[in-house]
Amino acid sequence: MRFLLVVPPLAGHVAPLLRVAAELSARGHAVAWCGPAPEVSTLVAGRVFPAGESAPFAPELRPAELRGFAALKYLWESYLVPLADAMAPGVQAAVDAFAPDVVVADQQAMAGALVAARCGLPWATSASTSTELADPLGALPKIASWVTDLQAGLRARHGVLLGDLRFSPHLVLAFTTRALAGDARLAAPVSYVGPALPAGSGDWSGADGRPLVVVTLGTSNASAGARFLAESVDALAGLPAVQGLVVDPAGDLISESVGLARRIPQVAVFARASVVVCHGGHNTVCEALAAGVPLVVAPIRDDQSMLAQQVVAASAGVRLRFDRAKAADIRTAIEAAPAYAPGAARIRESFTAAGGVAEAATRLESLG
Repeated sequence: MRFLLVVPPLAGHVAPLLRVAAELSARGHAVAWCGPAPEVSTLVAGRVFPAGESAPFAPELRPAELRGFAALKYLWESYLVPLADAMAPGVQAAVDAFAPDVVVADQQAMAGALVAARCGLPWATSASTSTELADPLGALPKIASWVTDLQAGLRARHGVLLGDLRFSPHLVLAFTTRALAGDARLAAPVSYVGPALPAGSGDWSGADGRPLVVVTLGTSNASAGARFLAESVDALAGLPAVQGLVVDPAGDLISESVGLARRIPQVAVFARASVVVCHGGHNTVCEALAAGVPLVVAPIRDDQSMLAQQVVAASAGVRLRFDRAKAADIRTAIEAAPAYAPGAARIRESFTAAGGVAEAATRLESLG
């Protein structure tokens, strides 16, 4: 079979499909990618069809102060819809040249859904995060109607009668489990395959025997997270019974008692951790819970608030206010987090049972 994977130029969205693509290739299938050039070519290996010369949006260009509806409005008007319009011709060219049996479209690469529907091809949605599965706009009918209208205009421009472009009527691959995300509030067929985690955790030799507490906000939040990271260093300095490790991508922090690193082998470090403090990014949350590590989540923007809510509802961790948390608040949360280890262990067990990459590949094969 031939699979065309249509993705935005965002590493967090590409990551799970990288591992699924490797599994499909190992099973003898032909796999190609399609997305904005040259960005996607730097994120994937293998054949890449360009779809748009450059992305019409870069996360670092979005005003950091945007929250709530303002952030959602910016996301749709300045990213999702323009990206779909820009990518559609390239996706059509890729379908014509590669002749895929199945198209796999990330939720933020709606051009994949547009072209697959227009060409009558079976297609699957890649839901790299569980946020949309929970219908976050269900309680906000006016905003939901606004999003529906934006999609209607997009479909009309491209001659497609399909419903919601974020959810394939054939298959939605959810890289999470019900134990964490709950049941999807969708009519679409959702397969909970669990996170597509890297094979093998590797090793990390920095542990000193004390319980390890790791603080990371991801590489894209270095400037926005400077205050929180500094407060975290102060919090950990007041907990001499634990080993603190703060990921500081900018390299601006100084401490004699708390470990600092610009980058870490995250999976390997989480395998040794007792608590992870993070921003609620889906990959970070899943990698910590896959190791059975309870979380302290301080969401910054986008889907992170929903992920934090899911962690709390699953009794796998506690939540902090990112913009208000002081050292004392972070210290209290770190001290409380170990009590949520049983919840984190339940999520880990659900991830193992879901099947991960192999199950995702099997589900995709069923569409051919």
